[in-house]
Amino acid sequence: MESLTFESRDLARTEEFLNRAYTKMRIGGGTDDVSARITREAVGSISVDRLDIGFEMKYDADPLGKICLCVVEAGTVQDHATDGWQDAFGPGDVVSFAPPDRPYVGKVCRSRYSITMFDPALLTRTAGVDNRTGGPVRLLGHRPHSAAAARHLVSTINYLGDQVLPDSTVRTSVLLQSSVSRLLASSVLAAFPNTALIAQDRADGRDAHPRTVQRAIAFLESSVDQDVAVGDVAAAAGVTVRAVQTAFQRHLGTTPMAYLRLLRLAEVRTELLAGDPAKLSVTAVAARWGFHHLGRFAAAYREQYGELPRTTLGR
Repeated sequence: MESLTFESRDLARTEEFLNRAYTKMRIGGGTDDVSARITREAVGSISVDRLDIGFEMKYDADPLGKICLCVVEAGTVQDHATDGWQDAFGPGDVVSFAPPDRPYVGKVCRSRYSITMFDPALLTRTAGVDNRTGGPVRLLGHRPHSAAAARHLVSTINYLGDQVLPDSTVRTSVLLQSSVSRLLASSVLAAFPNTALIAQDRADGRDAHPRTVQRAIAFLESSVDQDVAVGDVAAAAGVTVRAVQTAFQRHLGTTPMAYLRLLRLAEVRTELLAGDPAKLSVTAVAARWGFHHLGRFAAAYREQYGELPRTTLGR
């Protein structure tokens, strides 16, 4: 399901929909006045749902198999998992539901909230941590470590749900989907305590020499149109993630992923210089090379080339 809207005043129909949209669950309500409205925008493994549950809904759910983030706008939500974790949260709270592999139960009390879900493997790939340095990345807490981190994550979720996922362009660009996925995963890793921090502290940085940079650049140049994560760059260079990051910082003053963005900016410029302004748009070219935020893309392009992309195309 990519885009959907569900509305019902029937408990059985609501339960049936929740089973299809999320996971197998049983729900109950303490009143006959049942009302539920759910909308979804989704691309790939990422979905942002807006829910308005207008009654007291109890639930008993099987494991989701996904990271599930909840942002409450109104009402309260009570949730707890089989490992003993439990929490109750209200307007303004941001929380990660039970671990992806654990069942959970709880109660929604006339609430309006959003649910953002994605594949847990995205955290590992974005962090660049492999089995040698700690295994799959896991979140170690259910709430962000600071109010500032929570605000940044909510801002990212709103940006994705309101502007990015509804855009049909995202569904046609592999690089754009990759960029969006990593934006969300990076925001989650920055907001919640997680095992990647521990694993990265153990990483070996002794291989941060020029040959590492040369091997990494050769890989990036050959993979500029592919879905690339920092772990892929490290593997191609034959070193740890920390080593390749340290090498780029030490010898180039940048990061592997920032270097990849420069390579993609160069591809954009090549297309714009060769393009016909009557047939080509800056937006389409930017999307093809994985740039989803046009304002930031234009600023980065101007910083690199001293002119706006539309000037290049119009030349």
